[in-house]
Amino acid sequence: MARAAPWHGEVVSIHIAPKAEDPMRSVRTVRAIAGRGLEGDRYFRASGTYSDRPGPAREITLIESEAIAAMALDNDLAISPGDARRNVVTRGVPLNHLVGQEFLVGGVRLRGIRLCEPCSHLEGLTRRGVLAGLIHRGGLRAQILIGGEIRVGNPIVPADASEARAAAPLTSAEEH
Repeated sequence: MARAAPWHGEVVSIHIAPKAEDPMRSVRTVRAIAGRGLEGDRYFRASGTYSDRPGPAREITLIESEAIAAMALDNDLAISPGDARRNVVTRGVPLNHLVGQEFLVGGVRLRGIRLCEPCSHLEGLTRRGVLAGLIHRGGLRAQILIGGEIRVGNPIVPADASEARAAAPLTSAEEH
């Protein structure tokens, strides 16, 4: 059986909102707390729309920048990365394949829980067509296993990859 090609992605942007339905705010760094979520985010504060359904799938959400771009191309429907209402926008990461898998975002260890399919609530907060445009490419819900700081530009790698490389601080050349 052929082995899947290795991948190596990165964090493109980070978004949090203090309360349900508040606009997402773009931040350069965020602290991920195992068992809780992202400091400052609505689900960390138990003030999200679906906070009445707690669990590890509410700790952090990710979406591929490629999925947002594909929706714009396929459906002529462009939204900003924060409008997707996912916490971390990635590039180069096959999120749909990470359900049940562990991976690293910088030094933070996550486990993919389930796909983050779009819902009518998301469409109500954005625009008509987002639900259909993001179906099966709406991102990933993940559990924070080992917390720490997530920064824009952090590498994202499979947990079985070189964890030392993933957790290594960025050099000044990589920060820009």
